[in-house]
Amino acid sequence: MSVAARAKTVYRCTECGAESLKWAGKCDSCGEWNTLAEEMVAPKSAGNGAARRRAGSASFGDGGRVVAPRALRAVEGTEADRIKTGLPEFDFVLGGGLVPGSVVLVGGEPGIGKSTILLQVAAHLNQHGHPVLYVSGEESPLQVKLRADRLGGDALDVSLIGETDLESIIASATSLAPRAMVVDSIQTVFTGDLEGAPGSVGQVRECAARLMRFAKETGTAVFVVGHVTKGGGLAGPKTLEHIVDTVVYFEGEGMLDHRILRATKNRFGSVDEIGVFRMTANGLEGVENPSALFLGERTGASGGAVTALIEGSRPMLVEVQALAAKAGFGTPQRVSAGYDGRRLALLLAVLDKRAGLSFAQLDVFVNAVGGVRLVEPSADLAVAAALASSVYDKALPEGAVFLGELGLGGEVRGVTQVERRLAEAERLGMRVAYVGERSVPKRAPKGLQVKPVRDIGGLLRELFR
Repeated sequence: MSVAARAKTVYRCTECGAESLKWAGKCDSCGEWNTLAEEMVAPKSAGNGAARRRAGSASFGDGGRVVAPRALRAVEGTEADRIKTGLPEFDFVLGGGLVPGSVVLVGGEPGIGKSTILLQVAAHLNQHGHPVLYVSGEESPLQVKLRADRLGGDALDVSLIGETDLESIIASATSLAPRAMVVDSIQTVFTGDLEGAPGSVGQVRECAARLMRFAKETGTAVFVVGHVTKGGGLAGPKTLEHIVDTVVYFEGEGMLDHRILRATKNRFGSVDEIGVFRMTANGLEGVENPSALFLGERTGASGGAVTALIEGSRPMLVEVQALAAKAGFGTPQRVSAGYDGRRLALLLAVLDKRAGLSFAQLDVFVNAVGGVRLVEPSADLAVAAALASSVYDKALPEGAVFLGELGLGGEVRGVTQVERRLAEAERLGMRVAYVGERSVPKRAPKGLQVKPVRDIGGLLRELFR
C-alpha cells in the first residue's frame, strides 16, 4: 500500500520573512518573539538548470539571460498624470493624486472607514471616465450594495465581483481593463499555487507580489485593504509593506466623528502626510481646517496647553490636556493617550529635578485632544506647561502656544520649521508664543508676540509667580 507523501511545511517570521525548519519562540534573524507561523510549501519542479547545479556542472548565472544596461540619461519617458480621487484630503496624502500602475495599501481598525472611503473613490473615478473594478472578498455583494445606497447614486454604478481566487481576479481585471481596482481585503485572497490558507504569510506575500506585477504591467492602479493586528500594526508579513508603493493608515477612535489618514510610506510623495476626515451619513468628508477642529472645544480650564505640530508638510495646532490629582493608592498612575509614556516619565523627572515640581504623590494623566499622536519632541514644552497648570490649578494665558523640546538639564531647545508653526498659530488667532530661545525667528508674524524661553524653571516662574 502506497503512502502519500507528507506536505512540506516551514515556519516563516511574520516580521522579517525569515524561514525556519522548526518552530521557536524567538526569530533568529530579527529577534522578535512569537512571530513564526507555519505555512505549506508548494513543491518546485526541477528544471534542467537546477539538475545541472545539483550535479556540480553549472556556473554562476547559468540558465539566465544577459540584460544590456544603459545610462540613466538614455532612459526616456514622461511621468503619467495623476488621477484625482474626488477627495482633496485623500489626494493630498497620496502626494497629489493617484498614480497609474501604483499599489496603495490601506490599513486601519475594523469599522474605521477603509471600505467606505475606497467605495467613495471608486464612485468618483467611475463617474469621471475611469472604470473601476471593486473586488469584495469579505462582504457579500448585497452588503456592498447597502453601503453604496448610503453613499449615493454614483456608487451604485461601480463594477463589483465577489471573488477570493487570485487567478480569477486577475483574469477578470485583464478582461475588463479597469483604470483602478480595489481588493478588499488582501487577507481573504489566495492563489492555488500555494497550499496555505488565505491570510497566511506565504499567501499574503505571494498575492501582493502578483497584484504588484499586474499593476505595473497593465498600468492599473490597485488599492489593497489590509487587516491590523491587536497591537495596531498591519497584519501579515513585513514584506507586504515593502512590496506596495504607498501605505496609508487610518488613525482615530471609532466613536469619534473624525478620522486621520496618515501616509507611512509613499514612493510618489512625502511620508507622514495626514488628511483629516469627518464621518457623516454620506460617507467621509475632508476637513479643510484641522487646527480649528482640534481647538474648537477648548474650555480655558487649568491643565490645557496648545502646541503646533508639523505633520508631513502641514502645520497643525492641537491641544494637550493634563491632569494631576492626589493618588488614591500606594503607587501613583501614569496614563497617557497620544503621547509616549516613557517620554512622559522623562518630563516628570525633569520637572521634579529642575523646576521643583514633584509628582511623587500624584496620579498623572495626559491626553492629546482629537486622537492625535504627539510624536515629535516639539510638544514637550506644551506637555510640561499643561502639567504645571494642573498642579497649580491655574489656567495658562489665553491665546498662548508652546513650542520646544525639553532637555534633561531643564533647557528648552529649538524646533524646526518654526516660521510655519508660528504662521499657523497667528492664523488661528493665537497672541503669544513661548519658543526655545535658539529657534526664535528673525521675522515673527506681526500679530503674534514671540517670547524666548531658556529653561523650564524660568518659564514656570513667569507663568505662575
